[in-house]
Amino acid sequence: MPDRSSNPVGASRVRRRALLGTAVLVMLVVIVGLAAHLTRDDMTASDTPATHRSSTTAPSPSASASRAPAPGSAPHALAVPPNTHNPIVFGKAAAAALWSYDTRAYSQTELLTALHGWLTTERRYADRASVDAVVPSPLLWKQMAANGQFATTTVNEGHFPEAFSRALQEDPGTITQVYVYAVTVSGKQSIAWRGSPAGGAENRVTTLAVQCRPSHPCALAGVMPSVAP
Repeated sequence: MPDRSSNPVGASRVRRRALLGTAVLVMLVVIVGLAAHLTRDDMTASDTPATHRSSTTAPSPSASASRAPAPGSAPHALAVPPNTHNPIVFGKAAAAALWSYDTRAYSQTELLTALHGWLTTERRYADRASVDAVVPSPLLWKQMAANGQFATTTVNEGHFPEAFSRALQEDPGTITQVYVYAVTVSGKQSIAWRGSPAGGAENRVTTLAVQCRPSHPCALAGVMPSVAP
């Protein structure tokens, strides 16, 4: 009979997922601080570069990632994290990056490496396994690549879950422990492949854990196992 304790890697991932979930729940107090933070961002918009301002006002963080696939469209580059202190802006950009891929332009490994670059450098709060779980496996990627399959994303909206906002209002000081915000993002993923440029589309929704410390731009903590409305 296999010993359940013989898989330290799996146990570590479970503990990290539990820690992340706990941190986000505790951070439910964050929204009050977030509301003030967003207001402050709006008031200081004149101090941000023009390229940053345009990305924060657009419905989707990346024009190339927000458009539905068109016949004969060129390969899409890997998404780069936006330089922002706004959790919702970052969450929308991260969701678009997680839902988009292009087997014509890069490998599955390159996509994983790029997405890992979105994660917080605080390893205690970085749930890499939750990010890996949304990327097609190497075998599936190989099959999709044979057909030149790619997916683009249209982000509709992002918001703080109701429970997160309520908890943050009750205890706004909690957020100052790890500065992890829960952000729920909805959108549409459009998929196309060689011989079928019209492809198909699917509505998507996810809740992300986003860390935004005052001294650092936002970073992804992980993808929550369930959607928080």
